[in-house]
Formats: sequence, structure tokens, C-alpha cells
Amino acid sequence: MDETYSFNRRDFIRAAGTGLFLAGMNLSLPMPAWANSASAGITGTRPRSRYDLDIGYSPLKIDGRTGTATAINGTVPGPLVHLREGDEVALNVTNSLMDTEHSSIHWHGILVPFRMDGVPGVNFDGIQPGETYEYRYRVKQAGTYWYHSHSAFQEQTGTYGPLIIDPKDGEPFAYERDHVIVLSDWSFEHPDTIFRHINLVGHYYNFQRRTFGEFVDDIQKRGFMDTLKDRMAWGRMRMSPVDLLDVTAYTYTYLMNGHSPDMNWTALFNPGETVRLRFINASTMTTFDVRIPGLDMDVVMADGKTVRPVPVHEFRIGVAETYDVLVRPREDKPFTIFAESLDRSGYTRGTLSPEPGLSAPVPELRPRPVRGLDEIGMGGMDATLFGMGGGMKHGGGKMKQDGMKMNQDGMEMGHKEMGMDQPGRPPAMSKPRHDPRIPGPNGPKPFMPEKNSNVAMVIMNPSYRLDEPGIGLGDDGWRVLTYADLVSTEPQPYSEIVDREMTINITTNMERYTFSFDGKKFSEHPGPYLFRHNERLRLFLVNHTMMEHPIHLHGMWMQLENGSAHDRLPFKHTILTKPGGVLSVLITPIEKGDWAFHCHLLYHMEAGMAQVVRVA
Repeated sequence: MDETYSFNRRDFIRAAGTGLFLAGMNLSLPMPAWANSASAGITGTRPRSRYDLDIGYSPLKIDGRTGTATAINGTVPGPLVHLREGDEVALNVTNSLMDTEHSSIHWHGILVPFRMDGVPGVNFDGIQPGETYEYRYRVKQAGTYWYHSHSAFQEQTGTYGPLIIDPKDGEPFAYERDHVIVLSDWSFEHPDTIFRHINLVGHYYNFQRRTFGEFVDDIQKRGFMDTLKDRMAWGRMRMSPVDLLDVTAYTYTYLMNGHSPDMNWTALFNPGETVRLRFINASTMTTFDVRIPGLDMDVVMADGKTVRPVPVHEFRIGVAETYDVLVRPREDKPFTIFAESLDRSGYTRGTLSPEPGLSAPVPELRPRPVRGLDEIGMGGMDATLFGMGGGMKHGGGKMKQDGMKMNQDGMEMGHKEMGMDQPGRPPAMSKPRHDPRIPGPNGPKPFMPEKNSNVAMVIMNPSYRLDEPGIGLGDDGWRVLTYADLVSTEPQPYSEIVDREMTINITTNMERYTFSFDGKKFSEHPGPYLFRHNERLRLFLVNHTMMEHPIHLHGMWMQLENGSAHDRLPFKHTILTKPGGVLSVLITPIEKGDWAFHCHLLYHMEAGMAQVVRVA
């Protein structure tokens, strides 16, 4: 695409009016130019090979309230880092947080030498107060990415920004205007306080609990016994089917490019233009469902890599994922860009508009979804439940929704029915039934945790769920993006021959608020996961929890095995795993060193769902 951009008369009038428009907004200034409301977009910007970024405290004003952010160059979000594929770049990051231990910047999804990856304690020491660290590397890719701190909770308090890379050979699709849309969640509570609250009570911020009225409604729809069985099953698991997000709009204000819904961030267009919207989920704990009522979207890029265009009305974007879409507004009127939290507790919104100061109707929040046992892998499927004391709870065992016996204490089963050879012994884990849609000759390896207190349940026969839109989606008559829709149009640089298979299990005990891989928190793993340099590894990820987890692997691509041909497998740096689900990715580790592997829900990572991958 031609990078030259010229303002027409209409753009000039808009730009002249932007200052007056912003003056009336409830917004703290300055904002980075790319995030200003009613801007013409970033189509005319140029890539650079050097940036100086300073992390320091800065006031942040949202809806009349003022807080303190760990801002980059004084703004939240931070500056747009705009690079070009093939360039050698120097990114100097200074830590001006004088009362903190260290800071850092991780270039999310960027292939770099491991010393440039920016994870303190894994591949460098962090940036000490008052010091500057130079990140220097050659850019090997193109697309839409982002950057953020990997120190403490600085990501929650504003240390993040967008990163885009121009392809050296030109864009593979045409457009006239280009806007970056960074979604995030902001709280005026200190993140230490948030973390303490959810450690003490996992549903501390969830005020959408099931009510007696819903119990009555379910009886009318499903009958008394089926409803009772469902409630007893959830009670025995000490779980709630409405625990969808740990932190909700009770404390969060959801932001679009640093603007609250009332601030109405606005992206300009001329009718008839093709507009590129680069969505980046830079939030700490929030999965968003995104749609633009009245406009179709073509998804053309996922996690920075091009895909065959997928026409959709809505897509779910997990924390740390990016999606680029093309829209073609023909009418001279505004459209609402609507991003709704998965739990429906809140939303952020902006406006795609032909003029500053306009807005379109804002959709109402949809009803809060309620998980069924099917949606956590336990509806008619075997699962093992573990208790708080490190062993199996009475009434756990091989559990099926049908055939459970109930008494006043909940579920009751005999030892034989529970799959236990002797009282008090855990069941022998049989080999899971193999789903033909799951690649490989054997499927994921069965899992039995060594330390049961970290694991609330184990799904013995996880299901393939890449073709499902996800809880709360798919019932509105709209086309919703799924992972099965993603077909890569990028060259395939890696071998089709798989050298080795490996399984990593995603595990949790929500009552203890512990999150882990293979039943071990980060502090409990005896050593890193070992990947071999340049091997072709098939990695199975099995989610034994009742929540979605965005799993991020640093330093290398994960190619999602979604039914596409080997040379069409989509590239992902972050994968939103579904409850009770299994998926497989192909990985070729190309850089030796130590790399982080973790859930990108920041408080889950802090609570233990992290590990180091060593490539040797």
C-alpha cells in the first residue's frame, strides 16, 4: 500500500475542529497522537528505527476521577512504536519509577534474541530505577502487536502501548485509512488490593450471582430434578457457573485508547473508504466481545499474521490477542464500535464517524451467560474432582451429569462407581477417548496431579472446541469468528514432520486461588520445560478448569492445528483456551535461551500459572 497520505478539505476542517472537540471532553491531556479522539488515523505515519521510552508516574483522569498511572512518556496508553520489517532497531527504555524494584518492556509476539525479550528473572535482570536498557534487534516480521511491562503489576497500572510493523514488500490488502484500537481495563484500586481481594474470595468482584428467581425459571424450563442435580453438582464442586471473569466492571472502567465509554473515542472516515481497524486487547483480566452494529467486518490478520479474510459480525478477543479487520462504511453516518466484557458486567465503546462529535446508538448489555456442565467438559463426560486436603473428596470420582445419586451432602457414589480400587485411593486414569479432529496418533497424555490441593478437577476426556464461538456467543443470529475459521496466507517456514509430542495441563483450585501448569505453581516446578532447538514439537494444551485462559508462549510461534492444511495453519502468540477443551499447536523453537510461558491473565500468572521454557 502507498504510504503517502494527503489531507483533503474535509480532513482539514476536522483537524481544525479537533481542539475544540477535545476541550469539552472529560479527558486528561496529553494523549499520544495516535490515540487522540477524532484523529484522521495513522495512515500517514512513518516507521522509525529508534525510540526512547520513559516509564514514570503520571496522573490519569477518567470520568472526573484522578489516579496515578505507571505511564510511558507520560501517557496511557503509551506511544505508538512503528517499525519496519527487516530494520535493525534500538529501543531505549528508562525506568523513572524511583521507588520500585525494577521495570521492563516485553515486545509481545515479537521474535527477538532471548536477552531482548524483557522478562525479569527469566532472560534479563530488569531495568533498575534510574537506569536505561537498550533493546536492540532486527525485525523479522510484520503486522499488529503491542508492548507492556513484565514487572509486578505495572501492566495493570498503564505500562502498555501499541506496536505496528510495516511489511517490507507492501501490505497484502488495500485500505485507505488505518486506526489502532487498544482495549484495556483500568481500576482506581491498587492492583495489590485487587489481588488480595480475589485471593481471599475468588468471586469478590462478581455481583451477578445466580438468584432464587433463576432457580424457579430453571425449574420451569428443565424440571425440578434436572435443576436440582445441576445445582447440587456445582455446589459439590464448590464452583459457580457464573464465575466468568475474576475481576469485573465493579472495579474496572473499560477503556478504548485510554477513553472511557462516556469519553466516546472517535475514529474518522470518509464514506466509501476501506478502513483498517487494528484491535489489541491490552487488558489485564478482561476478555471482550467486539462488534460494530450496522457494519460487516472482514478479519484479515490474527496476532500479527495474515489470514484468509473471514466475514464476521462479532469476534471474541482474549487478553493479549490482536485482530485486524477491514470495514467499508458506505453511509455518511456514525457507527458504534462496541466491546462488551465476556461476563456482561460492562463495556467500552467508541465511534467510527464521518465527523467529530457524533455518536450512534449504544447497544444494551446482553444477559450474563451461565455455564452448563457441558461447557466445562463435564456434561456426560468423565471428570475427577479433588478436595481441599490433597486427596479426593468424598463424592468426587468419575462424575457424570446423568446417574449421580443425591443425598443431603450432595453427590454420593460407591468406590467402584468412582473408579477407585480402594477407599481413599485416586482412580486409575484411563487413556482418553481420541477425537479424530485432534491431530497425532495418541492425543494428549492422561493427567494425574501429584499435588491435588492445586487441582480442583481433572477432565479425563477433554473435547475439541476450536469450532465453537464460546460461551454467550452464537445465539444472536450473527456470524461469530472461531479459531476453526483461521486459515493462514503466510509462507510456511517449518517442517511438516513432527519430531515429538508433549502435553501441558492447565490447572487450578479456585477456592485456594492457585493457578498452575500440570498441577504445579511456578514456584513448585523443579525446572523448566525443555524444548529442543529447531525440533518440530506438537504441544497439547488441556484446560482442566472452568474458565478461559489466554496462554502466551514467548520467543516462538504456535501454529494452531485447526483442521487447515499444514501450510495453512494459523500462527498465534496467544491462544484463548476453552474450559474442558484440548487443542494442539505445532512449534519450532528457533532461538536458544529461556522463555516465559504463562497465562496472560495477570493475576492468574501472579498466582502461579507460569513456567519457563528452555530451548537448548
